Amino acid sequence: MKRCRLLVEVGRRQFLRGTVSTAAGAAAAAAVVQKAEAAVPGGGAPVRYPRTRLANIDDLKVNVPLEVAYPDADAPGVLLRLGQPVEGGVGPERDIVGFSTICPHKGFPLHYVAETRTLHCPGHYSVFDVEKGGQQVWGHATMNLPQYELVVDEKGDIYAVGIDELLYGRLSNVLG
Repeated sequence: MKRCRLLVEVGRRQFLRGTVSTAAGAAAAAAVVQKAEAAVPGGGAPVRYPRTRLANIDDLKVNVPLEVAYPDADAPGVLLRLGQPVEGGVGPERDIVGFSTICPHKGFPLHYVAETRTLHCPGHYSVFDVEKGGQQVWGHATMNLPQYELVVDEKGDIYAVGIDELLYGRLSNVLG
């Protein structure tokens, strides 16, 4: 019988030592994660977004995109008035939503298709449903589209106050 020359013989004591070391390392890593999650309610790091006026309800037409940028000028997005209540919608009709228009797969700019109420990526053909919170419904993307957290004041001004996903190409959405 021919033996594999790359085979390493490990004795029982050496095997147990390696197992104990691995278990101790895993326990230490879990303790660090638990401590980090306990530091912030709900886990994760706190993200502070600017409250930014994007438009007024009167600036929006049903099913016509309005180009905006949030949380900064380097983050293009779109506001949409869909004419019917939708997931994450704000305003009197709960029909106004906003999304990043950079594909979360490879960063291609997205374009709106009014007939299907979807945002499309020309790079790898991902499609995102704006009536369902930016859910990815086709293509190579593995994440949904980042959706703006919006509020509307008594004058009808629409403000973005946060984003629910990480923007493409950023390690953090935190500004400053």
